[in-house]
Amino acid sequence: MQARHVVVVLVVAAVFYLALIGWRGVQLLTETSWIARGMGVGVLLLPVVGVAVVGRELQFGRATERLGRRLSEESEESAGSGETAAALPRRPSGRVDRAAADALFDRRRAEAEAAPRDWQAWYRLAAAYGDAGDTRRGRRAMRYAIALERADSAA
Repeated sequence: MQARHVVVVLVVAAVFYLALIGWRGVQLLTETSWIARGMGVGVLLLPVVGVAVVGRELQFGRATERLGRRLSEESEESAGSGETAAALPRRPSGRVDRAAADALFDRRRAEAEAAPRDWQAWYRLAAAYGDAGDTRRGRRAMRYAIALERADSAA
């Protein structure tokens, strides 16, 4: 629940910051110089892009959380999935040991390759990417898991 509170604080801060930027853009639009007005239009685009990015990230977070809950609810089906990141050895910093994370990643990748249309395998692969330190590919795998789960739910 603490992560949710952090997200709320960060979103409020981002909205406040974007509102300040938008207000400055409106002020620039009232200037007599065409250059200042052009900058005002450009500055007004920043909050629009910012809101779109924050909205997309919140949507991604909600979908990821929903899949995590659903996966834990269906734990009977995934009980044979093997080791989890929580069971992996940790370094003194608290991060997962890299060699153990790589070994888990190899197993998760094999599971996803064996069942390419299984959103659960892709969810676990995305988590393994994160444990291995490759967040970019992890987010891509998670997006794919979300798309697979939505397709399964629609069918």
